[in-house]
Amino acid sequence: MDPVGFENHDHHHCIADGVAAADAYCAQNGLQLTNQRRRVLEILLERHRALGAYEILDVLREEGMGSQPPVAYRALDFLQKHGFVHRIERLNAFIACSHPGARHSPAFLICRVCDSVAEASADPASGMLGHAAAETGFVIERAVVEAEGVCPNCKDAA
Repeated sequence: MDPVGFENHDHHHCIADGVAAADAYCAQNGLQLTNQRRRVLEILLERHRALGAYEILDVLREEGMGSQPPVAYRALDFLQKHGFVHRIERLNAFIACSHPGARHSPAFLICRVCDSVAEASADPASGMLGHAAAETGFVIERAVVEAEGVCPNCKDAA
């Protein structure tokens, strides 16, 4: 999968696709995409950047959808569990998945200038990490790959 996040694209299409993927997944798996869960996903898709839980909660509060932190955290937990959002450890924030419905191990490219994030696909079983795991008999179940640098937009602006 190609990295998604720094290039210009049809933003309305990406929002519609993300929500449609969540709707279809929930329908197929007997899950509820509640109004709050849907709205949290929409917020992340609309902003197209990593947001902290309290930033999301501020939007929900302004819209009258709840003002207590558990409202945002419960929705984020559900969306993360089912692969519609990812947690960016370095930023202590969440971002909508760029490849909803696809089984993948994401790698995040984080711009240190503007905090924009691109999502690429990584295979933790290959490369140096995979070799180290194989040498020790370790089985990788989950890996979070985050790289910090400068995005094309900030690099071109400098």
